[in-house]
Amino acid sequence: MELPMSKLILIVDDSPTVILSLKSNLTLNGYQVEAAADGAAALSRLQGGLRPALIITDFNMPKMNGGELVRAVKAIPSLKFTPILMLTTESDPKKRDEARKMGITGWMVKPVSGPDLLKVIAQVLPAGR
Repeated sequence: MELPMSKLILIVDDSPTVILSLKSNLTLNGYQVEAAADGAAALSRLQGGLRPALIITDFNMPKMNGGELVRAVKAIPSLKFTPILMLTTESDPKKRDEARKMGITGWMVKPVSGPDLLKVIAQVLPAGR
């Protein structure tokens, strides 16, 4: 199997275990990974010039939740079209619909298997992007 060109993925989650698990899976599959413990830390990194090909964020986090992060990211012109996946324990359809209206690309309920996550990433990050 050919590894993807090293695309940068930003993981935003307040669980160090989730970050470690995702980072391990993604780096083993050829992606570069940066991580932030909450939406505020992620936004600070993005405002500082970090330009990921994809953002994977939790919904429920301290300081700034995933919905607030999506709104802030979509307001940055150079990130407006960056795909964002919501990876969360939240399964409320109202929150999912609200997040879709904000501009998320996809919604996955934890836990998600490594192969399933990679399949979704391959769908939202076409080759050459």
